[in-house]
Amino acid sequence: MLPVMNTIENFLWTDDFLLGYQPMDDTHREFVELVNAMLAADDAGFPALLDRFSEHALAHFEHERIWMQESNFPATDCHVDEHGAVMKSVEQVRMIVATGNITEGRRLARELAKWFPGHADYMDASLAQWMVKRNTGGAPIVLRRGAAKQEA
Repeated sequence: MLPVMNTIENFLWTDDFLLGYQPMDDTHREFVELVNAMLAADDAGFPALLDRFSEHALAHFEHERIWMQESNFPATDCHVDEHGAVMKSVEQVRMIVATGNITEGRRLARELAKWFPGHADYMDASLAQWMVKRNTGGAPIVLRRGAAKQEA
């Protein structure tokens, strides 16, 4: 199986994004699918996709905030602040896109595709481990297809 290659033109789900907490993994898959849809959208369809993404991100970030607060996650404030900064950008760009400037919307989609892997690796991975340990008593075991890549 060939590894998924993400580029500036596409942002595809890969098992590298799996964190081992199923509710989070499901939400992250939807995040990736919506960002990819924005990257591929024509100008006419872009505003509606941006609106769908905004709705998704609000719910996504709220679920994570609730998990963090209910479980006394130590890095809650930092994590919530980062989500807030993303939502501020999304809302600012939605206003710009509403004036007909789709270019700024596409730039946001590209930036989200760059932001997500690092956020997931550093902030969400620790939350996923925290939640799994809280629920099961142990850290998650994540099996990723294609993780053992062969060198050419």
